[in-house]
Amino acid sequence: MINDYTSYHFTLKENMKCVLQGTIVVVIFSILFYKSVIGILFLSPLIWLYRKSKMKGMAKDRRWKLNLQFRDGILALSAALEAGYSAEHAFEEACKDLRLIYTEDSLIMREFSYMTNQIRMNITVEKALSEFGERTGIEDILSFSEVFSTAKRTGGDLINVINICSNIICDKIEVKREIITLITAKRLEANIMKVIPVLILVYLSVSSPGFLDPLYHNLLGIIAMTGFLLCYLGAYLLIDKIIAIEV
Repeated sequence: MINDYTSYHFTLKENMKCVLQGTIVVVIFSILFYKSVIGILFLSPLIWLYRKSKMKGMAKDRRWKLNLQFRDGILALSAALEAGYSAEHAFEEACKDLRLIYTEDSLIMREFSYMTNQIRMNITVEKALSEFGERTGIEDILSFSEVFSTAKRTGGDLINVINICSNIICDKIEVKREIITLITAKRLEANIMKVIPVLILVYLSVSSPGFLDPLYHNLLGIIAMTGFLLCYLGAYLLIDKIIAIEV
């Protein structure tokens, strides 16, 4: 069970790998833009920014992965309700179905098993679902939790309401998957565009070693290269923002 899905905490191995990657990027940038060891110290904050960006990306990927798995979870839950199980026992039956698809350490299995244990300890289904939604911060789970709680509290047709809600959520997830598939090629193009400026500098440094010398080891050159670097980083962030489509 994860307390907060909106943030990601690296393991020791992941942290060392991320710091190493960030350090390599900083060293490459310091060589290309400054040709100075001092440039490594100047650009060292980029390691922290890279690590922060990586953690944000991994948290987003984990939430999307859980969102996809939750689709199977509510389908299993809906099937259990249609089979005549009460809301409390439906989660146990849903866990049995999910074990046929996912391993015990998968996100959805851990969460459904945790909610099942909560229900066994006399915590209401509504509260368990609500806490699950709050911890994940995923809109689909929050919406399902609210619909489930309202239907159960008002004594409505729980099975029909859950079926309609699950169908809407599944359709929304499918639309998002289609959008991701459609823009995959554009993401690849964007990633290529990100590295082109760096490759140009590498090419000029290798093919014409003295061509860029006036831009190094003097005040005007340092200011110019710093400006180029800031423009590059700004364009990098802008590209990421453009291709980040939320549904």
